[in-house]
Amino acid sequence: MKVILQNGMIEEHSFDEQIGRDALRHTASHILAQAVKRLYPETKLAIGPSIKDGFYYDFDREGGFGDADLEKLEAEMKKITKENLKLERFTLSREEALELMKDEPYKIELINDLPEDAELSFFKQGDYVDLCAGPHVTYTSAVKAFKLMSATGAYWRGDEKNKMLTRIYGTAFSTKPDLEAHLVALEEARKRDHNKLGRELEYFTTVDSIGQGLPILLPKGARTIQRLQRWVEDEEEKRGYLLTKTPLMAKRELYKISGHWDHYLDGMFVMGDPDDETKECFALRPMTCPFQYQVYLNKKRSYRDLPMRLGETSTLFRNEDSGEMHGLIRVRQFTISEGHIVLRPDQLAEEFEQCLSLAKYCLETLGLWEDCSFRFSQWDPKRTDKYEGTAEQWDEAQGVMEELLDKLLGRENYVVGIDEAAFYGPKLDIQCKNVFGKEDTIVTIQIDMLLAKKFGMEYVDSDNTTKTPYIIHRTSMGCYERTLALLIEKYAGALPTWIAPTQVRILPIADRNNDYTDKIQSALEKEGVRCESDKRAEKTGYKIREAQMAKIPYMLVVGDKEEAEGTVSVRRRNSGEMSSMTIEDFVKMIVEEIKTKAR
Repeated sequence: MKVILQNGMIEEHSFDEQIGRDALRHTASHILAQAVKRLYPETKLAIGPSIKDGFYYDFDREGGFGDADLEKLEAEMKKITKENLKLERFTLSREEALELMKDEPYKIELINDLPEDAELSFFKQGDYVDLCAGPHVTYTSAVKAFKLMSATGAYWRGDEKNKMLTRIYGTAFSTKPDLEAHLVALEEARKRDHNKLGRELEYFTTVDSIGQGLPILLPKGARTIQRLQRWVEDEEEKRGYLLTKTPLMAKRELYKISGHWDHYLDGMFVMGDPDDETKECFALRPMTCPFQYQVYLNKKRSYRDLPMRLGETSTLFRNEDSGEMHGLIRVRQFTISEGHIVLRPDQLAEEFEQCLSLAKYCLETLGLWEDCSFRFSQWDPKRTDKYEGTAEQWDEAQGVMEELLDKLLGRENYVVGIDEAAFYGPKLDIQCKNVFGKEDTIVTIQIDMLLAKKFGMEYVDSDNTTKTPYIIHRTSMGCYERTLALLIEKYAGALPTWIAPTQVRILPIADRNNDYTDKIQSALEKEGVRCESDKRAEKTGYKIREAQMAKIPYMLVVGDKEEAEGTVSVRRRNSGEMSSMTIEDFVKMIVEEIKTKAR
């Protein structure tokens, strides 16, 4: 298909190419906007880009758009594609552009925000004109297969201080079979979406009066995260980490030393007036580093004390935008396996490698490593106001990290993200896809050559001179809430036995089998197996179906025959077959499965 590029040139590109997909989906967003203006001419236009799996357009319309509106708009879009309207690019002076867009306040704002020397380009299709840089296909008929997916609220320019607009999401493909395949995959993803499945399986809930991004972990979710925390803390202890427990808040003075007050204040929950220096002001911690540094600073340190590995199960608070909240993936309060390694420069390579090894072990054990990608997040030398330190310090830190990543991962296995570093140092972001294909960071490992000096952290070296250590900031598994969300999606709620909140449910066939049921439960609980019994006066088939719906790994059906023989009828959640085993053999089998963390 022919594509009009941002410079006005026309080239041939296929949908398999990124530029082809972007052009077709961007054109679909304009077709949507044209349909809106035809059916609801009073609506004001905002922006409408292509995105990873489709497109969206933001509109300002009283009352927004409902499902019935989306059906009408989709029908009108089909008419526009059949009209085979030609898309034409043209440019205007600033004065001409402002005159053309005089009835579109959001377009006027965009024009006024552009640099004086910026080229103001527009695209026209029939009677519809939009301020746009492109790219686009040359005719509306190229958009052969599309679907409007949803309408939701979105603040203008993503700022909650601005007006709430209506964002209509859609997707578009070059062929109908491709669109249908995508919709089927999307439906399957929705079934696995932790925000739906996690609530249905009673792992978590949310309450309006508590607030967005503040989920309530129900007993099943709390138990699963408890198992994960104990496992991680035990593993870190084996690897030489010292456990710390630090406050959830601190005075602004601590964050001023670290730089978070200057670089991260908007992301913090502050108690008190942040601008009134005459009164005490506290903030909930968005990170643990300046707190854990106090452990190091508790007494004078020698080179023999290094590396000092400090680990903590930390509850953190970050004031995320309300539009970013999603189930357990992005929240405002979360718990993380956070650690800091204070070390000598000559220990950096070995310690960084061990941090990556720990993260790999944790994610492989959970089955998430295979879904991970790697991002080398660097600073932007053009935006020095966002970062601490000098260009020389950043070059050194990034050079060291690049060398380590090339050795440990291979240059071809990670991508570079400019302007994505922490304000004090570069980092490796290990990212994992959710069921909808969106990548979220699950583990970070950061090299910090700056903050130790700001906090006065020193050690006496072997030559009796005082030196400043380096620091590695790292997580071993990442945010527990996000990890639970990814696990629910990965396994469609059927978590591996070792972390399942309930591992076995015993189903007695009749009341007379209850004493035998108690004997089995006692034998299992003695070995640490999480077990429960369903003694309700319901049919066995009904109880089996309920246990399967709850994704419980094992069901043990026991009746007169099993009681007489000292056995259990074992039914696995992923199999309709039953097998007979002695109590001792079943206990031995499941204990080994839990011990080895089998998936």
